[in-house]
Amino acid sequence: MPVIRMEFLIDAPRQDCFDAARSIDLHMESTASTKEKAIGGVTSGLINLGETVTWEAIHFGIKQNLTVKITEMEEPRYFVDEMVSGAFKRFHHTHEFIPITENQTRMIDIFDYTSPLGILGKLADWLFLEAYMTRFLRTRNEYLKQVAEAQIKALQS
Repeated sequence: MPVIRMEFLIDAPRQDCFDAARSIDLHMESTASTKEKAIGGVTSGLINLGETVTWEAIHFGIKQNLTVKITEMEEPRYFVDEMVSGAFKRFHHTHEFIPITENQTRMIDIFDYTSPLGILGKLADWLFLEAYMTRFLRTRNEYLKQVAEAQIKALQS
């Protein structure tokens, strides 16, 4: 059961970071390399507590669908999305936003997952999957950071 944890310091208010992280549109932009698109549930705008989104994407050359549900949310402090159906056995993904100053936020991203297929899944984690998921999440979070910071700079100009 790998747990991927990363932190980013973002020069933007907490609410802006929170909204960027739950934006379906920004998610699709940030995952263009896997051709991720929302095909069910909430397919644009901001996802909220109790809502689901189904993603279609290409990972490892295979088209896959993944449905997640927002199971916890305390705006603008944190939200959790959990897999309803998809390739993992399960996952629990926490997004936390801690204000440092009025215009600076620490974003903490914790992705706790279990691969399917028992020992074969654990071997896949060790060989490539954990590293792949870390890169995928880092790329997405760096994109969200850039967008949130660019919006603040645009407002200040």
